[in-house]
Order: sequence, then structure tokens, then C-alpha cells
Amino acid sequence: MELTRREFLAAGAATAFLSGISWGADARLPIAFSTLGCPGWEWIKILEFAQASGFEAIELRGIMGKMDLPSRPEFAPDQIATTKRQVADHGLKVSDLGSSAEMHIADPAERAKMIADARRFIDLASSLGVPYVRVFGNEIHGPREEVIARVVEGLHQLGEYAGPKGVTVILESHGEFVDSPTLKEVLTRADSEHVALLWDAHHTFVEGHESPEHTVAELGTWIRHTHLKDSVPDGKGGRKYVLTGTGDVPIERQVLALRSISYKGYYCFEWEKVWHPDILEPEVAFPNYVKMMTSYLTEPRKKN
Repeated sequence: MELTRREFLAAGAATAFLSGISWGADARLPIAFSTLGCPGWEWIKILEFAQASGFEAIELRGIMGKMDLPSRPEFAPDQIATTKRQVADHGLKVSDLGSSAEMHIADPAERAKMIADARRFIDLASSLGVPYVRVFGNEIHGPREEVIARVVEGLHQLGEYAGPKGVTVILESHGEFVDSPTLKEVLTRADSEHVALLWDAHHTFVEGHESPEHTVAELGTWIRHTHLKDSVPDGKGGRKYVLTGTGDVPIERQVLALRSISYKGYYCFEWEKVWHPDILEPEVAFPNYVKMMTSYLTEPRKKN
């Protein structure tokens, strides 16, 4: 894929920036990347790249493009100890596991499968010592109250299952669950200490039409993990993902909003290479993210 001049310059600046830094364990920032962005990488390459590039954690959302993590050989019961040791040996942590479970589903058989899949991910997270498992609300089809009630019930049920295992279920702001009133209602009604929010800051800004300051003011108490990514209009009514800092998503303000509430989670780069194979390669996008986030997280900034 050809880079635009702007993307080429940004990528080159990121490479030059990283070449002058010696990252040590004490210098790492609370940044992570989702494996959604590197579907062609084997497990060890994921760990080696994260370590060499200055990431502190990885979010597991598929490996080699396979989304069903519990069925991967790295996570077979007799391999768990080895996998945990490999993560630790690279000075990394796993921030969370990304399941595909959707809580809006009404069909009883399909819903039961979603709940069962989420429990499999919770069991795996518990075995790995990973604190969070992501699920979706996703779609509002039919009477809104009935959909909200299903999502609330599913979250509460999973939260009660996850809590004793040392895991928290995090609902991602995604699909039609991208505005603060809806998310606040769902999280309040779920009424579980083990249910929280994965704030996909792109979606609440682009689809939810909310400023980051407003979203964090309304939902900050529930935010445990964050997805960040940049984009521009594609001229066809959609969006195109671009290198961090080259689009029109206010990522710096999103970071500042989180810093203002002393957010303790990871700032995770969700580069959706699996779903958008035409976007730039992770070898370009990941280092650029490190460069930009280093600026946002270490330099004193004033709100615009």
C-alpha cells in the first residue's frame, strides 16, 4: 500500500524518534496495542515487537487472525504456565481479552452461546491472571427497553460469574452503545462491582458525537480500559483509519480527559487491520503511536 506524503513523514519521524530512545522497564508508559492490528504475527513476534517498541502491555484480540482465543494452542491448559512466563520474560502484561460476545441477542439458543463464550474467555483470563474481558452491547433492534434489559441482565450475570475469578467484564462503547446516557443507564442498572467500561474514544466522538471531556465526566467512574485510534472522512460517508495524530479525532484531548481523572488503565491502540486490511502495516502504525503517546503522556499540556 502506498503512503501519502503526510503518512510517510509521520512514519519516518516515529522511526527516528524510537531509534534515539533506550526503553527500560522503569521508563515504560501505560500504553498497549491490540493484536487486532497485527493479524499476521506469530505469538512470539507479538511479544518481541511490544517489548522492543516500548509498550507495557498487549490486548489479546485474536492471534494470527483467529478470534477464538481459548482454542489457541498458546492457551491450552498445559501451556498456560509457559505462556504466562513468556509474557513476563518480555517485561509485559496482558491488559485484557477481547471476546466477541454480544449481549443484545434475543434468540435463546444464540444468547446462551454468547454467554457461554464470554464465560470461556473469563475462565481463560482467570487462568492467565488477566483482569478484564471485553463484551459488546452492540445493537438496538426492536423495543429499546427490552434490548437494554437484555444487555443489563447479561452483564450482571457475567459480572457475578467473573468476580470470584478475579476478573471484571468491560462493556465496550461500540455499535449503538456509544452515547453517555445509554452507557450510563446500562452500567448503573447492571449493578455489579465486576462490570465496567472499555471506552472506545473514537466511537463516542465519531458516532456518539460527544466531546471527550463530556464522556469522561459522565462515565469516568466506570472506565477501566481505553481504545484509541485516529481517522478521517473517506469521502464515501465513512471513515478511514490513519496514523495517530494525522486525523481529526481529538486523541490528545481524550488522553488529557483521562489524565484529569487520574485514570490508571492502559491507553490501548486499536489498529483494526483485521477488518481493514488496506490500512498501514503495524510496523509503521505501532511505532508512530508510541511517539505520539509519549508526547501526550509526558509533556505538560493545556486544553485547547
